[in-house]
Amino acid sequence: MSYFTQSNWANPEFSQDYRDNADIYIVERMRMLSILQSFYLNLVKNDKKSSLLDIGCGDGIVTSAIVEVDRLISVTLVDGSEDMLLKAKERLNGFTNAQYIHATFQDMIHRDIIDGKFNIVASSMAIHHLAKDEKAEIFKRIYAYLEDGGYFINIDVVLSPCETLEVWYLKLWQEWMDQKKRVVGIKDNQFPDIITRYKENKDNKPDTLEDQLTLLEDSGFKDVDCYYKYGIFTIYGGRKPV
Repeated sequence: MSYFTQSNWANPEFSQDYRDNADIYIVERMRMLSILQSFYLNLVKNDKKSSLLDIGCGDGIVTSAIVEVDRLISVTLVDGSEDMLLKAKERLNGFTNAQYIHATFQDMIHRDIIDGKFNIVASSMAIHHLAKDEKAEIFKRIYAYLEDGGYFINIDVVLSPCETLEVWYLKLWQEWMDQKKRVVGIKDNQFPDIITRYKENKDNKPDTLEDQLTLLEDSGFKDVDCYYKYGIFTIYGGRKPV
């Protein structure tokens, strides 16, 4: 079992570094958010008022992206970090149809802390912190939170299926960061070795994309698929059948 309070994400300085440099750390972050918006507009949004559950919401970037294309949506944001929830509130300043819940994934797995049903559940760069059995449990919870016909979508990192691809995928990641650092004028000696930190950080427990798609199917999801992939960075999800 992984506990949030024992992780680096409970450290406000660690969280601040992530927020400050997320566009460098995360390959094609803005592109993935635009894919999320397209997913929402083409598969989720309809004539009825929509509702979003954003789990492991961080600073609210996922919710913000969806609110940009639907100001009428109602949103619920959940995170284990009070600091992150504060930043999410700041990001969504002026948007009033939102509620914020301070809770970890373990809270969600073991207690009924969320009321209502949602036609989309989303997450970004959070579920890879869960062990495989915890992923299975959170997928079951997500399925229960969804309305019939609702969708789950996850932006995250995944474990490569073999060592050869892992080496290449990490080089792709490094090349992305090197290019971004040159654009903003950051020297290598001014920037941490993110890939080493990612590999050595025991908070990170990625599983393969294939295993996670299987877990979704085992939870009852249909139309399960990978919507985007760039090395270890991916977007995947599925639909709760009607």
